[in-house]
Amino acid sequence: MSNAVNNNTSLHRFELEIDGHIAFAEYTRASDIITFVHTVVPQELGGRGVGSQLARGALDAVRAKGLKVVAQCPFIAGYIAKHAEYQDLLKDAA
Repeated sequence: MSNAVNNNTSLHRFELEIDGHIAFAEYTRASDIITFVHTVVPQELGGRGVGSQLARGALDAVRAKGLKVVAQCPFIAGYIAKHAEYQDLLKDAA
């Protein structure tokens, strides 16, 4: 899968389109903090690693902008917990 994750700023979500379906991670932003609130992967894309690809792309974009993350969304929180290279993005990280 080489589809790119895009930041749809008008809808406040990172999107990943595959086979005509859009997986997305919704967020709110305040100053230099981005809060992930909800992630949706359409059933048609389930079991293909789409959620992980979406999380990775969104977190890479957040890092590039120098933002900190609050992971209210259980999926994003779980992804960060399993991938140490992103734990420094958490707002409470030392």
